Amino acid sequence: MDKKNSILIVDDDTSNLMELTHILSSEYKIHAVKDGASALEKADEYLPDLIIMDIVMPDMNGFEVFEKLKESDKTKAIPVIFITGNTESGDEIKGLACGAVDYLRKPFNDTIVKLRVLHHIQIINQLRMIEQLSMSDQLTNLPNRRSFEARINEEWNKANREKTPISVLILDIDHFKLYNDTYGHQQGDAALRAIAKIFTHVLRRPGDFVARWGGEEFIVLLSNTDLKGALEVAEHMRAAVEEAEIPGTDGLMTKITVSIGANTKMHDSEQQASNTERRYSGAMDEFISRADMALYDAKKKGRNRVCN
Repeated sequence: MDKKNSILIVDDDTSNLMELTHILSSEYKIHAVKDGASALEKADEYLPDLIIMDIVMPDMNGFEVFEKLKESDKTKAIPVIFITGNTESGDEIKGLACGAVDYLRKPFNDTIVKLRVLHHIQIINQLRMIEQLSMSDQLTNLPNRRSFEARINEEWNKANREKTPISVLILDIDHFKLYNDTYGHQQGDAALRAIAKIFTHVLRRPGDFVARWGGEEFIVLLSNTDLKGALEVAEHMRAAVEEAEIPGTDGLMTKITVSIGANTKMHDSEQQASNTERRYSGAMDEFISRADMALYDAKKKGRNRVCN
């Protein structure tokens, strides 16, 4: 069963909260609060898919809460539908001008509430699907290079804050052109898919992240992992590929190997104090480049091996 979308309802009137919850709770997971401060707290905690919020509230009005939501990187993208009992168009114009996606008028009409909420939830889900597709490699179903670049920024900053090691592996299929020439490109695609499954099976920790880097190359990010740990993971991956048999299109089993380059970065307090965003970018590029050089070394030494 698909996970329900979540909605945060904000209204100081208990009867409004109960009515909207009754209308929407069969289709969505509902969080309900009665004031602006609680709305900001729960929005940050739950990251709902949609917020339905009254304009007139005693501590902060809906517009003030909306502005604070937009100031936070975590909550600024959450769409907001305002609730109003005002029949004049002034509030509606102001809300739409500042970025609200829609309005609900009191008294509520069940059908209109359901249809308007459904419309915006469908947009949210479609945008997420597009984003997910843009971050995935369509052949292997692994994250793609763009997804990796987003992930390494998060993990790099986390390692810097917590002073933990971070490691990267770059993996290249040995003699892949020869494999394609021998068995055909369709079989080459099957090999890429098989190897991707091996990698996801080997990487068990929630923080481990593998992506298709391009062509026959893959890349693995290992958070809170020193060089010894990275080399152990790399050797496990190398051995798992070497031992695997990949079914060929003609029914015969094929074999393939990978070469792996590893690199580890240790963060310290001096780096945190001195690095600018530009230096971070340069340091991450060098971090990956050193793993790539280690991969080249592994190939030079005969392939089907791990180097650092």
